[in-house]
Amino acid sequence: MSTSAELRAALVDQLAEDGTLTEPEWRNAAQVIPRELFAGSFFAPIPGSNPTSYRPVREGEPGWLEEVYANQTLITQLDGQTRPDDVAEGTVTGSPSSSSTLPSLVLRMWHQLGTEAGHRVLEIGTGTGYSTALGAHRLGDTNLTSIEYDRVVGGAAAAAIKAAGYTPRLIIGDGMLGDPDGGEYDRLIATCSVRHVPQPWLYQVKPGGKILVTLSGWSFAFGLALLIVTEPGSATGRFLPGYTSFMIARPHDRPPRQSLTLMPGDERPTLIDPEIISTWTGGWVAQLAAPSAERMGAGGQQILSDVATGSQARTMPNPEGGWTVIQRGPLRLWDQVENAVQAWQHAGSPHQEGFGVTITDWAQRVWIGNEDGPGWDLPI
Repeated sequence: MSTSAELRAALVDQLAEDGTLTEPEWRNAAQVIPRELFAGSFFAPIPGSNPTSYRPVREGEPGWLEEVYANQTLITQLDGQTRPDDVAEGTVTGSPSSSSTLPSLVLRMWHQLGTEAGHRVLEIGTGTGYSTALGAHRLGDTNLTSIEYDRVVGGAAAAAIKAAGYTPRLIIGDGMLGDPDGGEYDRLIATCSVRHVPQPWLYQVKPGGKILVTLSGWSFAFGLALLIVTEPGSATGRFLPGYTSFMIARPHDRPPRQSLTLMPGDERPTLIDPEIISTWTGGWVAQLAAPSAERMGAGGQQILSDVATGSQARTMPNPEGGWTVIQRGPLRLWDQVENAVQAWQHAGSPHQEGFGVTITDWAQRVWIGNEDGPGWDLPI
């Protein structure tokens, strides 16, 4: 049976070979920090279960350590409260609310942030503390502050970080408000997603400093953006290649709703193939166009339900060919989505790296190509 050190070395070699680890400082951090300290137990999804069921995996079980050092996300909390040790036996269902993100993504983001010796970094979302420990090793304890919203999660992370030998500044609080003591940071990295970039971040990162954050929404589409603060309260940046997703910050999550009842409405043929919004970037464009809507369904049969107004749109096959859309409510959600998708297609249907974002005190606008291209305001 392989030891922790052997499994860690194999993971580091794998990440170096695939191009994730390119800087010696981060390779050294990944080499020395035991991930098992931060994911002593976790939930494993049951294949084929619907809704997804999870079984707790605990320290010392056969295959436990190999799972810890697989390049995968380990779910450590469900529904904002249930942890693996809370489940005595059997399986449990729920929505993941905290996790140890797959190591390749954590390390890739630290690379993308462009940290240098002496930089002060604010991390939003301590989570299990694994990413925080990596940052503390690279930057030094005094240069890293990390904020966690969940008190129980934060307490477990603090214990794990201490056990690993690091003492960065750890805060329990609302990371959307930034550092409660203010301060000037060179970098900010978020390990949760947000519907818009919180204004406090734009004042706590120095002009010329960088913010790395995943933008998302209630339709569960995601885009990783690297921003440069141009002046207090303002920033501009581009979205990065690849496919990055994070759980949404709890203050930005959608409010609870009752079960959805589909209602009759106005019908017409669709102008786009509904299946396009099941793709990564197509779904992102649809979310930009209808930012207060939740998207359900799959393939060509899509459902949009607006959280704010109760407006609905749904698509269904037309017996004569093509697709029909049914809309009701004060917002014509499908009209908004069609217009956005057509503008994106007219621009060549670029992946998100063809998008950028401009942030000022009064608006946050995502655009295609350049600031004069088609764009949409984020909800702020």
